[in-house]
Amino acid sequence: MTFTFAKLAIASAALAVAGLASAADPIKIGVNGPFTGGSSSMGVSMRDGVRMAADEINKAGGVLGRKIMLVERDDEAKNERGVQIAQELINKEKVTAAVGYINTGVALASQRFFQEAKIPVMNNVATGSLITHQFDDQPDNYIFRNAAHDSIQAPMIVEEAITRRGFKKVAILADSSNYGQLGRADLETALKIKGVTAVAVEKFNVKDVDMTAQLLKAKEAGAEAVLTYGIGPELAQIANGMTKLGWKVPMIGSWTLSMANFIDNAGPGGEGARMPQTFIQEGTTPKRKAFIANYLKTFKPKNDRIDSPVSAAQGYDSIYLLVAAIKQANSTDGEKIKTALENLNTPVDGVVTLYTKPFSKGDHDAITANIPVFGEVKGERVVYAYSEDQKKASEVRMKDTNAKGALAVKKK
Repeated sequence: MTFTFAKLAIASAALAVAGLASAADPIKIGVNGPFTGGSSSMGVSMRDGVRMAADEINKAGGVLGRKIMLVERDDEAKNERGVQIAQELINKEKVTAAVGYINTGVALASQRFFQEAKIPVMNNVATGSLITHQFDDQPDNYIFRNAAHDSIQAPMIVEEAITRRGFKKVAILADSSNYGQLGRADLETALKIKGVTAVAVEKFNVKDVDMTAQLLKAKEAGAEAVLTYGIGPELAQIANGMTKLGWKVPMIGSWTLSMANFIDNAGPGGEGARMPQTFIQEGTTPKRKAFIANYLKTFKPKNDRIDSPVSAAQGYDSIYLLVAAIKQANSTDGEKIKTALENLNTPVDGVVTLYTKPFSKGDHDAITANIPVFGEVKGERVVYAYSEDQKKASEVRMKDTNAKGALAVKKK
């Protein structure tokens, strides 16, 4: 009898210890992005911002008494690789949530697996308008985003070209990826609202190195500006192609004109390019100043320039948004985290903005049309294109839900 009670006591103690160990297990968060290849300046900057946030949170004691463990995977900007990684993170690594996705095509191909598994995804860079609406036909949506989607960016680009700078004839050059073609469609919709039709709409492939044919068509059509949707290396080929042709007109495009591999590869031909930005590497607030200083100290980028400041800042904020939801839910259950994200009670002080009620059940995009500003390539880095934008970035901005859609194209 005594022996039986002793065995039970030992067994109970073992279970208690196992329970404590389980409670102390790290919270796994998947980090998915291109850390090699043409999109890597975005992917690595995003990953570094994520690492910074996780390190800060862990040093402060973690969340729910547990540390954050990042499970990083390089999707190489390939849809099929993204699909493999999603399944691995869900089935093998048992992640609580995932952050990342740089490329719209990879996101659209991969996030369905997280949706089926009821695991929240925080898209922190990919901007395709469809990303957070891919599962609108389902009762619950586990896909969130804290990047400026293309239905915000495209109207900004058109407003800059047509209204602000007075160009009458514009050409569109977009790559053949989902990102490029969805963005091209958003640009055409935004132009139509202004009563304008592009004089040339040209497509190019990722890794193309000669844009002469497309540029000649735009030039012959009388384009006064070129509107772009692509990523750094090919955008640099557009700038270099114009230089070779002796044809210099403004480039105005999506936020990717801020990528280091556009600025460096385009050289003087990239000077003056303008693009929407949620974050520019200038310490306009104490929060931003500290973030920039810590990033430069930790990762020591060349010439003290973050390769993709937008990606780094949004990556950083994505972790704090997820952690706020986990803390509020008091759980790592996916459904509870999703519900908490849709009803965040406490503002999250990010480097992009102060996120106050950033999501709701019907709105999973944290960035509204009143947040992005215009950046301009100048002296091998991105600066504020307009002084009023710099002033705007110095202010603490709370989410203005009434501003949503003010500049955005209606969902098609």
